[in-house]
Amino acid sequence: MARASKSKIKRQSKTVRPARATQKPIDLYYWSTPNGFKISIMLEECRLPYRVIPVNIANGDQFKPEFLAISPNNRIPAIVDYQGPGGKPISIFESGAILQYLGRKTGKFYPSSERARVEVEQWLFWQVGGLGPMAGQAHHFRLYAPEKLPYAIERYTNECNRLYGAMNKRLADREFLAGKYSIADIACVGWVTRWPRQGQDIEQFPHVKRWLEKMLARPAVDRGIHLKVEEAEKVDMKDPQVRSILFNQRAR
Repeated sequence: MARASKSKIKRQSKTVRPARATQKPIDLYYWSTPNGFKISIMLEECRLPYRVIPVNIANGDQFKPEFLAISPNNRIPAIVDYQGPGGKPISIFESGAILQYLGRKTGKFYPSSERARVEVEQWLFWQVGGLGPMAGQAHHFRLYAPEKLPYAIERYTNECNRLYGAMNKRLADREFLAGKYSIADIACVGWVTRWPRQGQDIEQFPHVKRWLEKMLARPAVDRGIHLKVEEAEKVDMKDPQVRSILFNQRAR
């Protein structure tokens, strides 16, 4: 990995998927989390050339001015597409917005007809507003909170259970969330792989289990979900400084 000054976000020295001579790769600001997986999977599915720029959220890279200029909410993922609308660069933050943009750009996994698009968007926003935040809270109170709070653990474990139930019913009579494979499925898979952390039993949700197995069998999903960042493997979640950066953020 190429070195940079401390004021800069470290950049990988090579692209994950090579670009053609006339095509500059998309910059993916990334950390190996379920939200990051959404975009690495989508880029792999669309076979778009991209370069990974790790944002070490355990060290506070998300607060650096050069990242905030792209993602003002100081969260990953974010992208810069140098071949944006009109051939001009565009930066995008928020995983749902990135998925929609890439779907429109490529014409893949995001239908053009209004009725079909609504089907996809319902479940995309279900993930963005429900599954992701509730699963994230379950992870926090079950694994990372300094004290075990039974009310919080039960609250978010139960809410995850409710969401898995809704997903299970949805998948009872269809292969994917919107019927055909779409950005809604891509948005969900990273979070569903972590069902043990959320206190769930996947065997209780047979349709979700079948869907998950089918998703993980897709080569692009496998590549995207296993896109690792070396520094992420070394993060010590028991380190007080790391915990402070991740869990004690306030307005700046």
